[in-house]
Amino acid sequence: MSKKILLLAGPTACGKSKLAISLAKKINGEIINADSMQVYKEFSILSSRPKLNEMKKIKHHLYGFVSVKKYFSAGDWLKEVKKKVNLCIKDNKIPIIVGGTGLYFSTITKGISKIPDIDNKTRKKVRNLFQKLGYKKFYNKLLTIDPKVKNKIIATDSQRCQRAYEVKIKTKKSLFDWIENTQSDFLDFNLIKIFVDIPREELLKKISKRIDHMFQENCIQEVKKFNSLKINKSLSANKLIGVNEISKYLKGSINLKDCKDSIFIKTRQYAKRQNTWARGHMKNWNKLYSKNFSNLLKKTSKVVS
Repeated sequence: MSKKILLLAGPTACGKSKLAISLAKKINGEIINADSMQVYKEFSILSSRPKLNEMKKIKHHLYGFVSVKKYFSAGDWLKEVKKKVNLCIKDNKIPIIVGGTGLYFSTITKGISKIPDIDNKTRKKVRNLFQKLGYKKFYNKLLTIDPKVKNKIIATDSQRCQRAYEVKIKTKKSLFDWIENTQSDFLDFNLIKIFVDIPREELLKKISKRIDHMFQENCIQEVKKFNSLKINKSLSANKLIGVNEISKYLKGSINLKDCKDSIFIKTRQYAKRQNTWARGHMKNWNKLYSKNFSNLLKKTSKVVS
């Protein structure tokens, strides 16, 4: 029997973390984070990172271990995941990889291209060019040097645009030429894939509750501290939903109600994108849901066993 890894995905606020902890207790598992924002040390409230008391119940890996000042890619995440999976297997634990970042799961199921490391000088040069031109002009310039990007990366996806640009100027090959011949590093594993397929109305209620809870926990203070670091605007941590909205509230350009409403709309849109990704990239996953948590746990455990 091949070694087991449980992949547990789903839209934001659907209850993945709670389900992962309950599953870990049942199947002797450990939890590995697959949320690109929960990796950051400085954001525990706004990223809805599991609470310390929850993380004490079951061993959690790759939560709050990266500085917001650092560039952290899906490739960097995959390197860390491979180490953690091996540790779990060594300790006779089942790795439960849980999160909402579709690209992270894709690196496990499909692999990631072996692009040579891009040096900091090149990376800085590209970031500066992006800052100077703005995303529209930068995207047009990217298309001139790498036409293969067209229809594969959208102009507003600033991180992937910059990535495509730096890969092309450094390696002289398109990012998509590198991607073409890739395979998973987990071919020897039995990958059990579960997507929490929560109905839309149910999810919207959960998102609303989560936002109220974040403000009760003082996410405003978290954003204040983050803003004081004055990090480069091209870094991913700036994209965390709530940073921009709370910053506007702190400047006095919007009131608290509008701030919360805006976060709700952005979160709803993000959840929709996660579901769209799942429809396109997770077709062969087990789509499960029950409003009753015990039933959901039973359904999920049945698939895992």
